[in-house]
Amino acid sequence: MFGSSLARADYSQDASGPIRQTDSDAAIARLSAVKLGYLQDPFIKFLVQRPHLQPPRPPLINVGTYVRSEAIDRLVNGWLELSAAEGKKCQVVSMGAGSDTRFWRINTGPRKDDLAVYIEFDLMENTTKKTMAIRKSKELSEQLENVTLEHGGTTLHSTKYHLFPADLRIPPTESIAPLLTSPSLEGPILSPNLPTLLLFECVLVYIAPEASQALIQWFVDYFASSSVLGAVVYEMFGLNDPFGVVMVENLKVRGVSLPGAEPYPTFESLPRRFTRHGFTTSEALTLREIRKTLISREELQRISSLEMLDEVEELDLVLAHYAVTWGLKLPSGQNPPSKWIEWGLKPLVDNDHPDSDE
Repeated sequence: MFGSSLARADYSQDASGPIRQTDSDAAIARLSAVKLGYLQDPFIKFLVQRPHLQPPRPPLINVGTYVRSEAIDRLVNGWLELSAAEGKKCQVVSMGAGSDTRFWRINTGPRKDDLAVYIEFDLMENTTKKTMAIRKSKELSEQLENVTLEHGGTTLHSTKYHLFPADLRIPPTESIAPLLTSPSLEGPILSPNLPTLLLFECVLVYIAPEASQALIQWFVDYFASSSVLGAVVYEMFGLNDPFGVVMVENLKVRGVSLPGAEPYPTFESLPRRFTRHGFTTSEALTLREIRKTLISREELQRISSLEMLDEVEELDLVLAHYAVTWGLKLPSGQNPPSKWIEWGLKPLVDNDHPDSDE
């Protein structure tokens, strides 16, 4: 683990510019998928600059965005449902949340009452941009109650939603912990006694392995003996083959490196992200597998009708280099409740749909 002074010296905000740009790319990709009918998200347009001028993304990107979203939505919704079945509200903590709209989608959906608190962390430039967008948009702001801004508009608090500026590359004892126990708040906003889900969507791959391990371990320690903890990671892996090498080189041209991918060179290595921290279970699926086993034939036919996709082999190649990994950590000393062990992505039964239909 590196020292905090080194972290602050090496990680200037200017150096983070290319990483912040990846959030803009993802938001535009989601906007494209929404405009074309792949996804439903009435809020993303408020978090993209000049949304009406953004051109559509290629079909390959739209399909990939759809598969990624479908998988993570299922994991989050499943977590909310299991928490409700246990008679508890749950907490969601999104790391490097960027322009994500998940809080608003949950808060306007059937599971809104199952959510106790939703917390987002990101670099200061991104949180400033997001607070400005929230204040500007009636559709976003009307979903928040008792809103207060702090630290020059970089921090936002409301009854259920909190947005914090934090550099996740700095040790969590200095970057995360002080924010959650801020003197301006009435006690810690993250309860150690409620089921809590951590989201890492294309975040850990950009930071050093030591930093990501320290971050996960901090949450493991926080919930060690109190409540169930879940975590979801979405990112690229297997970058040692020819396709992966090209991906890495293309990102280097943009000033983006992927130090967090090095410990996970194969699909089989992905669950170690969580098992090394004592998680009860951990599993993974590539986006390629998710598309082939979790999406119904009818839904795939609907998707295929939206755009012509000729490069099915290229799509499979790209999707095979991205994965969703999830882990479940039960409180120490407790036997696994069967309902929590069932949480995860479950392939559909007899989901036979030939690629020729695509």
